[in-house]
Amino acid sequence: MKVEDFVNILGSDFYTGVPDSQIKALCNYLIDTYGIDEKHHIIGANEGNCTAIAAGYHLSTGKVPVVYMQNSGEGNIINPVASLLNDKVYAIPCIFVIGWRGEPGVHDEPQHIYQGEITCKLLDLMDIKYFVVSKDTTINELEETMKEYENILKTGENVAFVIKKEALTYDSKIKYENDNEMIREEIIEHIVKITDENPIISTTGKASRELFEIRERNNQPHKYDFLTVGSMGHSSAIALGVAINKSNEKVWCIDGDGAVLMHMGSMAIIGNFKPDNLVHVVINNGAHETVGGMPTVANDIDLVNIAKSCGYTYAVSVDTFDNLDKELDKVKNMVGLCFIEILCSIGARKDLGRPTTTALENKENFMKFLEG
Repeated sequence: MKVEDFVNILGSDFYTGVPDSQIKALCNYLIDTYGIDEKHHIIGANEGNCTAIAAGYHLSTGKVPVVYMQNSGEGNIINPVASLLNDKVYAIPCIFVIGWRGEPGVHDEPQHIYQGEITCKLLDLMDIKYFVVSKDTTINELEETMKEYENILKTGENVAFVIKKEALTYDSKIKYENDNEMIREEIIEHIVKITDENPIISTTGKASRELFEIRERNNQPHKYDFLTVGSMGHSSAIALGVAINKSNEKVWCIDGDGAVLMHMGSMAIIGNFKPDNLVHVVINNGAHETVGGMPTVANDIDLVNIAKSCGYTYAVSVDTFDNLDKELDKVKNMVGLCFIEILCSIGARKDLGRPTTTALENKENFMKFLEG
């Protein structure tokens, strides 16, 4: 189904969400049509944040908003759905559009398997009526469903469309880019070179995939790395837990700007405990690149001063490899909680692979390494 038909049938003029590759057609359409616009389209920090924005939109306009997300974001919406939107509380209507990663019977990555199994079960538990959109869904079927949904929304209840793989299409091509020169995979190569045998916790998405392939090219073991293949936004908290309990190890976290924004409160907790053996590296390309390249707000905020305000001992931003190497060498030998923002271009090589070890193997090898 063309995304233009999908949007017309939904009939809303306000969208907020966190981008996902499964609904890339919708994300690209919204960027093409509205860009980032406070009246029509806001990319939020996380899905719960988007749900609250949508509630504010309804309170101020009386209209029905749309919140879009990957199904991994359902966990983030449970609290505002249950304690804010629910018809037993404020009865705020909302349409959720959810990309169905890990759909049973469709091959996907390990972090999506269980989430895919419980996607519709979670909607049932939240009393959200849903309709599954596939490549075979007709405009007539969607129109009939939306007529039913309009009556449900009038009562202050929520509804959802669960989007299967390739269910929505958009013909226009959108190119996401910035003016930064450094390439993320090369950045990670520089980090790997300086970290030696220190443990690394890497964030969700292409950064972890690139780290895995760099180890393969270097004929290095993967035991040094914990690949946070799911749980976007939580790699820095995982690194904090490791750093506190392995104070004799220099612990590195390779993070992304979208992940940092998703759960930025972690930086305040890290800064409060101030582990002097943790280096928090944020590779900032101002984009949700792994799921398509849609923008984040990270280009418009000062992550270095945020880190300092949170209590990080040392914080710096770099945009060249010369400065990167100088800072990596400096923090390697520094005692104190360190933060490095690295300004990065958007893009990855097309033949980038995925880890060939299982998540369980990754965990067990990492734990054995830390024990040693």
